[in-house]
Amino acid sequence: MSQHYHYPTREEFARRLSGKSVPGSLKTAALAATLLGVAVFAYGLFTHADRAWQAVHFNWLYFAVISTAGTAFAAVQRIVTARWSRPIVRFAEGFYAFVPVAFVILLAILFFSGEHIFTFRGREAVSIAEKAAYLDNTYFVLRGVLFFGAITVLQGLFVWNSVKMDVAVLPESGASWAAGLRAKMRAAWSGDERRELHTQHSTQGKLGVAVCIAFVVGWCFMAWDYSMTISLHFQQTMYAWIVFMTGWVNMIMLLSLLTMWWRNHLEAKDIVTMDQLWDLGKLAFAFTAFVGYISFSQYLVIWYGNMPEETHFYRLRLSGVWKTFTTLIPIFGFVLPFFGLISKAAKMYLPTFVLFAVCSLIGVYLHRYIEIYPSIYGEATSLPYGLQEIGTTIGFIGLWAFTYFKFMDAFPVMRVFMMTTPFKDEVQVPVDVKTMEPLPAHE
Repeated sequence: MSQHYHYPTREEFARRLSGKSVPGSLKTAALAATLLGVAVFAYGLFTHADRAWQAVHFNWLYFAVISTAGTAFAAVQRIVTARWSRPIVRFAEGFYAFVPVAFVILLAILFFSGEHIFTFRGREAVSIAEKAAYLDNTYFVLRGVLFFGAITVLQGLFVWNSVKMDVAVLPESGASWAAGLRAKMRAAWSGDERRELHTQHSTQGKLGVAVCIAFVVGWCFMAWDYSMTISLHFQQTMYAWIVFMTGWVNMIMLLSLLTMWWRNHLEAKDIVTMDQLWDLGKLAFAFTAFVGYISFSQYLVIWYGNMPEETHFYRLRLSGVWKTFTTLIPIFGFVLPFFGLISKAAKMYLPTFVLFAVCSLIGVYLHRYIEIYPSIYGEATSLPYGLQEIGTTIGFIGLWAFTYFKFMDAFPVMRVFMMTTPFKDEVQVPVDVKTMEPLPAHE
């Protein structure tokens, strides 16, 4: 990873970022897509409630994992005190804007979807006593509220503490509707830049660890609850890892695409250089390889074990109406991005990077669909993918984009403080924030 960069002054940042808000046409298009999705969902409730809720569920799962992975990525950058990612971390922190919305959607799913998604809520009896106790509706709902609620709160605190450092040095940067939030952030700023740097860096370190633990543990349980146990007679050791790591890969792919867009929109090619894009490309390639490894390893174990209680999950998805989508998943989700991004040239030439990033996003989208729908419909005679699923997907894309753009308009779009403070390199050696002396372990 690259290490040393020379950034503009704060005054230059303020001048260059001024007037660079997200174009109104993009926000309008995102809002229109959101309204379309809401209309399709409302129509579905009256015509085919099962499909309406199922389309919401698999899209929620797709976008919720990606969104929570964005802040987890920012937390990892803090834990390892990375310097290469300082120009792009805010682009990832903006993913958090969808997380509170996703929490509200999850509450709607848990309280109002009834039996439309989760077969164990009445459609199908749970024969194993321990599993029946685990899937008790009260316990099931509380788990979702606890885990996703914890992720929402912890990630919110992490992003708040990160953003307020930049708000303190660029107080006028941001949309007028968020002026009150920025004022609250500045109110807690002491004015002692060096002490604030170390205080917030220490706080962010603790929050960053909590964010990463909550992301992994939370998505283990939520992957089991909201995906795997829809098929009541199947369990898979690496299932949860496959769910949240495919979301992690997609987060890197989407972050790469957004970084390219922001780089052009902000006219910041001297700040967000090809080094950052190459680093993102290497991460995209590495985690694509990791997901391919854990997915194939688990499939291989089930294949040579050849036990009906395990093989039925794959047999169903590799036959009938599900076969085409299932076959496309490894092609779009692994083969194309893995072999496409294996060379340095493909990572550095942005059109190819865009192509393979989009392939990965499509592959995981199909993965989420195939996780959910076959478990509900079994050996269907026709593929349940049409207006309801497409319209809901468009709605989720619009809602995600709208919340992301509104967040990025509300606050400084880059971590200006960490790039411009004269004390920025001191964070490599943690200090006691009271005495400002290096901690003994690092002397």
